[in-house]
Amino acid sequence: MPPNLLSARGPTRRQVLLGAAGAALVGPARAADPARALASLAERYYEAQARFDPLYAATLFGDNRFDDRLPLTIAPAQRQARFSMLREAQRELALIPRAALAPGDALTHDLLARELATRLGFEPFPDHLMPLQQMDSVPVLLANFASGQGEQPLATPAQQRAYLKRVGSLPAWSAQAIANMREGMARGVVRPRPVVESVLAQLRPLGSRRLEENPFWGPATRLPAAWPARERQRLQQAWRAVVERQVAPAMRQLAEFVEREYLPASASAPGWGALPDGAAWYRQWVRDQTTTELGPEEIHALGRQEVARIQAELARLGPALGYAGEPRGLLAWVHEQARFRPFRSEAQIIEAYREIDRRVREQLPRLFGRRPRAGLDIRPEPELTRATASDHYAVPAEDGSRPGIFWAVINDPASYESTGMAALFLHEGQPGHHFQMALQQEMRLPSFRRRGWINAYGEGWALYAETLGHEMGLYEDPAAYVGQLRLEVFRAARLVVDTGLHAQGWSVEQAVAYLVDEAGLWPPIAQSQVLRYLAWPAQALGYKIGSLKIQQLRERARQALGERFDIAAFHDAVLGDGPLPLALLEQRIEGWIAARRG
Repeated sequence: MPPNLLSARGPTRRQVLLGAAGAALVGPARAADPARALASLAERYYEAQARFDPLYAATLFGDNRFDDRLPLTIAPAQRQARFSMLREAQRELALIPRAALAPGDALTHDLLARELATRLGFEPFPDHLMPLQQMDSVPVLLANFASGQGEQPLATPAQQRAYLKRVGSLPAWSAQAIANMREGMARGVVRPRPVVESVLAQLRPLGSRRLEENPFWGPATRLPAAWPARERQRLQQAWRAVVERQVAPAMRQLAEFVEREYLPASASAPGWGALPDGAAWYRQWVRDQTTTELGPEEIHALGRQEVARIQAELARLGPALGYAGEPRGLLAWVHEQARFRPFRSEAQIIEAYREIDRRVREQLPRLFGRRPRAGLDIRPEPELTRATASDHYAVPAEDGSRPGIFWAVINDPASYESTGMAALFLHEGQPGHHFQMALQQEMRLPSFRRRGWINAYGEGWALYAETLGHEMGLYEDPAAYVGQLRLEVFRAARLVVDTGLHAQGWSVEQAVAYLVDEAGLWPPIAQSQVLRYLAWPAQALGYKIGSLKIQQLRERARQALGERFDIAAFHDAVLGDGPLPLALLEQRIEGWIAARRG
């Protein structure tokens, strides 16, 4: 048996090694009280995760204690150490009798068991050999933080120094990434060409020799005049040294490698199924992202069924907009109508979202008993990632220094359609991601639950939140309702396209054509979305599967409770325990229904 990193005895050699990496699971193996033992394990597990991966496991969830660190989580030794930590946590959890726990602790036991099993399920698959993609790779994420608007704050000299130290680790990360990708090339574990081309376009600006054009130089140009002159001078000199001598050369080297070696070796077949053991790898992604045992074939069929249902509703709405053509042509026709593209500037679009926000706020007290304390801001996506980003939400800072943020992707204001704005805001803003994630952050839960993410729950809730526009009166305008249905048919089509690409051998062209023909996407948007699915396999499946489950539970509660059904209480119950796998959410709502009946 390997040495127990959880024991209270003196550290083993392995503990010392993991401690040097900053992530050992050090603590008592068991306590007399099972609840105390579980609480101890849960916190030590979160700390280990945060120290192994302080960027994705801490900073992005509002935990800024480790903002100066960028460990080499893609290094084979670090990867092996992380899986060892997970196995040891799993062994310790098995020693804690679930039957002896109160219901809340039993839920924590279940959630930790599921999370550990899911993470360990990826151990056979060499994800570290593909460290770059265009959605959220380490170099681009750090460059976006340079704006000072992201999850890593830069409002004080100490915060800037922490970011400088983290950015200064990029050359080591880049060297490891190149070594990994070379191994991946030898083993046939490579990203598809369209993804690599998108990554390359993002990397080139990060290596710019002209400081004023390099995104990493941005913080040095925005040092507040209120800071002491000596502090500002020291920081500017430090930024110049880090960017000019370390980061920019490393990013140029990385971009050159990607262009000259990795791009020619990139995969011609786009889907995960073309990778070694790709079918099993993709099924693990599906299991993780949907929290179900549904197979790709079942999900593909469900997607086609949902697309047909929503298309029938769109056909019914066409005449209300003045459309008299074939039903399948409605969404393309809407895109062509100048009246639905009224904007001429980014500022006009942001103000339109703020007006939607004002209308939503008026309706929230009817639909929710509990609302987040943190505020919500609406901002345009930074220029660096606009071409490849999707609209998204960022959680508030835990200390209250930054609100939740809805990042709206605005590439060309003149072509920005107004029809889908209400539904998109309900999804990314409130009561979608902002309610779910900001409330979760406020809960008194073990850290791994308070700062965790379960895709089918989080995206399922956000897609369900789009439907609440009916209760809020936002879809009385047929154009806004068509916009909501456009987004919904798009999420249904994702079930078809994602499984088509990764499990059925679809080409990029086939996937783009399906999104254009069946979901009415504009071809450039369809192309961008397909690249997203290639970078994030199965992530797009969680939306519709999670939303359908929440809608099913709402209808079950309404029928069971009749006049006693309270929509605000139902929503509070769905959000009340933080993120849950769909099976556990169903158990939670069944218990809530039984309690309301009693």
